Amino acid sequence: MTRPEPLPLWSGPTPSSRGTSPADTPSLICYLPEKADAPTPALVIFPGGGYQMLAIEHEGFNQVPFFLSRGVATFILKYRLPTNGYPHPVPLLDAQRALRLVRSRAAEWNIDPAHIGIMGFSAGGHLASTLDTHFDAGHPQAADPVDRLSCRPDFAVLVYPVISLKESFTHEGSRRNLLGPDPDPALLENLSNETQVTPQTPPTLLISAQDDTAVPIENSRVMHAALLKAGVPAAIHEYPKGGHGFGSGLDPDPSPPGWLDRVADWLTEQGFLR
Repeated sequence: MTRPEPLPLWSGPTPSSRGTSPADTPSLICYLPEKADAPTPALVIFPGGGYQMLAIEHEGFNQVPFFLSRGVATFILKYRLPTNGYPHPVPLLDAQRALRLVRSRAAEWNIDPAHIGIMGFSAGGHLASTLDTHFDAGHPQAADPVDRLSCRPDFAVLVYPVISLKESFTHEGSRRNLLGPDPDPALLENLSNETQVTPQTPPTLLISAQDDTAVPIENSRVMHAALLKAGVPAAIHEYPKGGHGFGSGLDPDPSPPGWLDRVADWLTEQGFLR
């Protein structure tokens, strides 16, 4: 499959940018279904990598054919990384802008603006769960019309995600990279996303393996419990084997058989996929 050129998130200067290199320029890699006879759902994928790098192959490109074949416009977000000088809140700023940008071009790309969701893996799952709980309705007075649109995802799929930054089962590397060695306790609380769920949080699916020793499954479990407590439609798929970072398409492939099919089943049950 031919890979499109990345689309910068901002057409002008990038906010909070330290330069103009690819590492300083957040972007979307865009794949649109061919010959769709009606507006399609869309999915923005956030690769993992511990907020240090982007595991963009098996947690990004490898999922594209699956979703395209089911009529889902699929986007991969190349967000800025703390290891390149962009700690919090810059990755979240990029994630919010990505949702606004896709929504702003929904008519042009034949996308249903009410069926735009996110999928995040590992630290990308933390970023996705942060957007899942830290969205806004847009800024009506913004000079850029894209920024006037909502960045709320309509659904979220969190795959072996980092969720809590304050509990003993957090992923220390992701927390340190995002917030530094001595973060403010109030910021830790705010970005421990199990504490930020409200009834307005979008429907969310969590996927983890019970033998994950890098990001323990307790992350997914506390998020699932918080979602249910808030009355948010939510499900958790726990697999006995798979470890961490299984994504899809690795050789050998440790991923739980059929896990992407179960994602499609859940999206169909929630009314986002025909």
